[in-house]
Amino acid sequence: MPHTGIRVLVVEDEDRLAALLQQGLTGDGYLVDIVYDGASALTFLEEHTYEIVVLDRDLPVLHGDIVARTLRDRGSPVRILMLTAATDASDEIAGLELGADDYLSKPFDYDVLLARLRAIARRLKTSEGGYQFGEIRLNPGSRRVWCGGREVRLRPKEFAILVELIRARGDVVRPITLFDAVWGEDQPTDEAVVKTVVHSLRKKLGPAKIVTVRGLGYRVAE
Repeated sequence: MPHTGIRVLVVEDEDRLAALLQQGLTGDGYLVDIVYDGASALTFLEEHTYEIVVLDRDLPVLHGDIVARTLRDRGSPVRILMLTAATDASDEIAGLELGADDYLSKPFDYDVLLARLRAIARRLKTSEGGYQFGEIRLNPGSRRVWCGGREVRLRPKEFAILVELIRARGDVVRPITLFDAVWGEDQPTDEAVVKTVVHSLRKKLGPAKIVTVRGLGYRVAE
């Protein structure tokens, strides 16, 4: 059995199809979670890191189109394989223009879906750059992080702050700089939220990996 280690979120409101996809993809080495509506998908993708989303287009609560558009507006690097019962070419074009990386019409053959996922995974690997400082290594393309040889799962905001600290190569980064880079300069500055995320990072990476320089900011330790 291949062990891809790639995290996939299946967003599908048909319970039986969702369960079959989870069973099949897990058997093929993917790490799979399921949600059943568009709003839950956006919540999961805000709180957890996935490389690929298998996204049904016709979802309850929030339509799949809204999910795809929101992810692209957020600048999310997650890859999207969109599923739909529609077979018209204009629907496929619309899905791709919303930001989907690939598009598959229902009903589909599982082996075809698997081949599409493998193709997306290959593009994911070739697009990965990488940063390393001390014992911490990360890949922006897949949003995966290793510390001391072990993989660490980070939430999106944790990952984004760690990227900024790693890029600084041990120099001190001010909280306001981190906030502007991660939350956006158009948001009211809240340094307390930066402190909360840094605290969470320390718990996951180890307390000595991120140093507080009192009155100045934070730096990553070698």
